[in-house]
Amino acid sequence: MAATTVPEHTTKAHAGRPRTAGRPTGTGRGRKLRQNLQAHGFLIGAVLCFLMFSWYPMVREFIMSFQEKKRGVTSWVGFRNLDRVYHDPYFWTAWKNTAQFTLYALVIGFVVPFVVAIVLNELRHAQAYLRILVYLPVMLPPVAGVLLFKYFYNPDYGLFNHVLKAFHLPTSQWLDSSHTAMISVVIAATWMNMGSATLIYLAALQNIPGELYEAADLDGAGLWSKIWHVTIPQTRLVLSMMLLLQIVATMQEFTNVYLLTGGNGPQNSTMTVVYMVYQYAFSYNNFGSAAALGLFLLLVLAAFSGVYARLNRNSD
Repeated sequence: MAATTVPEHTTKAHAGRPRTAGRPTGTGRGRKLRQNLQAHGFLIGAVLCFLMFSWYPMVREFIMSFQEKKRGVTSWVGFRNLDRVYHDPYFWTAWKNTAQFTLYALVIGFVVPFVVAIVLNELRHAQAYLRILVYLPVMLPPVAGVLLFKYFYNPDYGLFNHVLKAFHLPTSQWLDSSHTAMISVVIAATWMNMGSATLIYLAALQNIPGELYEAADLDGAGLWSKIWHVTIPQTRLVLSMMLLLQIVATMQEFTNVYLLTGGNGPQNSTMTVVYMVYQYAFSYNNFGSAAALGLFLLLVLAAFSGVYARLNRNSD
């Protein structure tokens, strides 16, 4: 079969053209530009939402804490609002209750999700079903969960007292007693919010290399020893992050306290700082004092977060 001959003028024409292999074409540059614009558009939108719903309220609260509004006229009052809320007779009661709620939430709400995650991680059957079961309370509307627990806590016909009677144990007043009201709120809040933390812990546990547990088995380590020397060190970063987030969130607790006990609770046993902010703003119509009390809370949380981050950095 005879070889095909390429005309000389065609060869010269192709030889004179610049080679474009490996260079982005105009269409490719346009597509990349559009992708960059879309990415920056999403980023700018997220930043604007963060500025509008997070930073602006904080800046506005800081300004309002030094202002007072009477008959539609706003005036600067300096530290008068801060002094007023500081000398409020319930100021230290609210802080004590907030610290108590945070402590109970750490003992119960921080430990229980981690233990549940360890149990789920060890199961070999129905793990997906149990994950859905654990996360189900998070998907319930908060009001529905609160109403459910108000029924459980009822001293006359509530489920919890029926269970105690079945085991011949003394019943409790739950939300109607100053000794048990706060712990009752913590139990309800833990049940309604533990699903998210459990799934985060479970994801961290599944990233631990199995060789570490095999080595621990060869060394004769028991269950508690493996948890203490393998599980906790390998999930320390996640535990640290969740501890900080939980403390910040529990110190701002309002919904469960307000819906379960009306805010104050028996003998003001469940009055928190955020509930006092709510009272100043919407019961007393004193937004300056509400902002001042919110500023106190903001400074406390910022100081705690700074100290916690510093200690974590030193431990690393």
